[in-house]
Amino acid sequence: MIKWKGLSIEAEGEGISEPLSKNVNLLGELVGHAIREQAGEEIFNIVEDLRSRCKNAYKADGDKTRKMVLDTISGLSDTEIDWLLRAYTSFFHLVNKAEQEEIVRINREREHSSSHENPRAESIADAIAGMKKLGLGFDEAVAIIRRIDIQPTLTAHPTEARRRTVLSLQKRIAFSLYKLAIHNPTPDETDRLIKSIYDNVILLLNTDDVRSAKITVPDEVRNGLYFFSNSIWKVVPRIYDDINKSLDAYYGQTTDLPIILRYRSWIGGDRDGNPSVTAEVTRSTLNMQREATIDLYRNDLQELRSELSISKKQTTIPDKLYRSIENDRTMVTLTDKTERQHENEPYRIKLGLMIEKLKLIPEFDTGLISKSESDVQTTYTAEKFIRDIKLINECLAESGFESLTENGMLRHLRIRAETFGFSLAALDIRQHSAVFEDTVDELFRLSGVVKSYKKLSEDARCELLRREIRNPRPLVRLHAKLSESSRSILDCFLVARKAVKLEPGSIGSLIISMTHDVSDMLEVMLIGKEAELVVPEGEKFRSHVDIVPLFETIEDLENSRALMEQLFSDPVYSQQVEARGRFQEIMLGYSDSNKDGGYWMANWALHKAERDLAEVCSKHKVDFRLFHGRGGSVGRGGGRANQAVLSLPQSCHNGRMRFTEQGEIISFRYSLPAIAKRHLEQIVNAMLISTSAAEANRSLGDEITDEHFKMMERIATLSMQTYRDLIHRPGLWEWYTRITPIEHISRLPIASRPVSRKSGSEVDFESLRAIPWVFAWTQVRYNLPGWYGIGTALKTLIDESDDNLTNLKQLYSDWMYFRVILDNAQRELARCHLLISAFYAGMEGEAGFHEIISEEFNKAREAILSINGQKELLDNNPVIQKSIRLRNPYTDVLNLIQIELMRRWKKKGHQGDDALRHSLFSSINGIAAAMQSTG
Repeated sequence: MIKWKGLSIEAEGEGISEPLSKNVNLLGELVGHAIREQAGEEIFNIVEDLRSRCKNAYKADGDKTRKMVLDTISGLSDTEIDWLLRAYTSFFHLVNKAEQEEIVRINREREHSSSHENPRAESIADAIAGMKKLGLGFDEAVAIIRRIDIQPTLTAHPTEARRRTVLSLQKRIAFSLYKLAIHNPTPDETDRLIKSIYDNVILLLNTDDVRSAKITVPDEVRNGLYFFSNSIWKVVPRIYDDINKSLDAYYGQTTDLPIILRYRSWIGGDRDGNPSVTAEVTRSTLNMQREATIDLYRNDLQELRSELSISKKQTTIPDKLYRSIENDRTMVTLTDKTERQHENEPYRIKLGLMIEKLKLIPEFDTGLISKSESDVQTTYTAEKFIRDIKLINECLAESGFESLTENGMLRHLRIRAETFGFSLAALDIRQHSAVFEDTVDELFRLSGVVKSYKKLSEDARCELLRREIRNPRPLVRLHAKLSESSRSILDCFLVARKAVKLEPGSIGSLIISMTHDVSDMLEVMLIGKEAELVVPEGEKFRSHVDIVPLFETIEDLENSRALMEQLFSDPVYSQQVEARGRFQEIMLGYSDSNKDGGYWMANWALHKAERDLAEVCSKHKVDFRLFHGRGGSVGRGGGRANQAVLSLPQSCHNGRMRFTEQGEIISFRYSLPAIAKRHLEQIVNAMLISTSAAEANRSLGDEITDEHFKMMERIATLSMQTYRDLIHRPGLWEWYTRITPIEHISRLPIASRPVSRKSGSEVDFESLRAIPWVFAWTQVRYNLPGWYGIGTALKTLIDESDDNLTNLKQLYSDWMYFRVILDNAQRELARCHLLISAFYAGMEGEAGFHEIISEEFNKAREAILSINGQKELLDNNPVIQKSIRLRNPYTDVLNLIQIELMRRWKKKGHQGDDALRHSLFSSINGIAAAMQSTG
């Protein structure tokens, strides 16, 4: 047994659970031992000394101690600083995995202690039991389940700083921790598992945390596929197992369940501000997704073929299976050896032929529309694949093997086929409304319809668009010479058309960023007509895609109801809605609305828009799905997904939900199958609870009085005023760019998309994307987008009268929406560390903005504690509170290192060498791991 000599974490003193303390202490020991072994005793002593001093800073003389630590760091060499970054960043990667394993352990513990009367909280059984308690019968419960439509959407926004190599190492470490906790290993097995963790720690320390080259769109696609194959593919069928198991437990019946969960993706289709996403990239993405899906099916079929060894000598095989086999043999063949080996095993023959038929699936070729549909008719489609699976299912049932059809691999294969098709996730196409406008302007000019469409009034634009959308003739020839931008848009739409011909579920929605007017939607409809995605048929249309507005500024959110009212009444667009089954998807942006109006106003404007949009859809008898463009951080709409569902207005609880999952949120939710399963069951739980409550006309606490509504309006207005007063204050932008690492964040090779909609030399507040805006504030521990403005707003109301405080307390107690918004802000405040932020602000010798932010912080903290009755922030969430306390000293070291690196960079006149730039990147990654947040 090795005597480990590492960091003395003493995690048990932070109040976290004993199992988590044990794991954190072990990981600290292993990281420290690896530092000794790899870098030497002197480096280890520096790591331990800085850790210890920053920890003691929370006991006494904090500011003085941290200054001394910064002085020590300033005297270190670049090599020594590099080792510090590797040590602390690796430690946080490991702590993050330990906390995930703690979640898994707790869920298993709760599952063991649950019962029929007391199912595990936020589980599917909990939701089904609740439906039974509401008095819903089996048929009513199943009807609600059939209405559920959940569509998580993976995006490639630049919010994941870790390489896939690092993720794989972390996964191996997590698996060893899991086996240590669950498998009750012997002493020898324990030693081997710990040694395995140690070996991976050494690899982690010596693996580049930062990519050597900028990530490309295909890299982003591969990253997304990693999570599909490693967890999503595995856990989705288990959700359906849980639903039927729960129906059986509480109703004594099961049923053939519909598909309630489907995935979408923006990776390779989101063109907004990303010139790297070309039509060819979109086509390549569709092929990569298809190839990955076929590989997964091939593995499933091979495994199922090994299982289904049923011999025709032992039982009667239905004739329709033999007929199907003969039909397959007209398309594909098996080797003579395989035929002889399985001549008495028809199920194995059938599955072997299905594997061969997967090879017939064509790639998506160029975006041009094919002249003949014959290639589409003869190919092996997802629909035909599902028919084959159902045929095997029926034959097994007819032969008396019902148990093989009800559970296990065959049922899981059918669920996967119906969920993922051959495309894995439907790909959305997104572009900015101004780009679509430019394309339409060029199409009209080249076709001689009008010289300058952009100079027309909104009414004149709409009149012209309606006329041309109805006209079946194309505006330009397929190969017409267009500008690079317009050609790219049209080719992308042509790729989409080819894709839906081969696989109807391969393309999702056409999404219009910054939707302002009716013409924005009609323009996309017109371009869709050029590519035959929208086809006029007399007064009606045939449409292959949803056209989706994205409302993302405060003004657009406030105008969203009026705009949708116009669209539903529009003689042409209403036919698009009709062509899609009287259905409309509407996207709401949480990032830009926050950057525009601040935390509280953004959330309130979104809440009002959700309610208004549900009402206008109901008025026009349009089925709808809200698409929530949430980010990972609270400042971009982040938080617990199930709470977000339950806190929606009751009119939005129609069973449909779509939401983005971005960057490190994808990694957290899907890196481990057990975590992925928990995430999905919480979403399904919330959707079943909210939809059944709406069906039973039971309120989840959504109704508020007119007085409370006016209070919310005042809070939002005051909060936005305070926020805008800061961000538009002269000098704030220059101060922000000097004291945060935004310059280096913009050069991190973690995404294909630029951080700004303008070129790098023209970055300003307006053009900077919301993600890096939030990322930089998080790095310097202000977390400003997640709370700023609410202090002044709440304090103003509280100071006015005791009645206001009473009303605010009532809202916090009775209204889930208010409680979630306040608690999310509370969490962001708790994660701030303004004593560290002051060091960043002090680099430029300017304290003015820091004092303004500190004053607002104190107002917010005091107001929240007055409302929730707590002594300290997060007293109502001790798990997160203790995690923050555990992390803070180690995060402080990383911040102080980053401050020194930024000083060195500026001393070199912003022309630092590559090694220094790499160290700055590593410091950003380290703090992101520590804060568990980028943007």
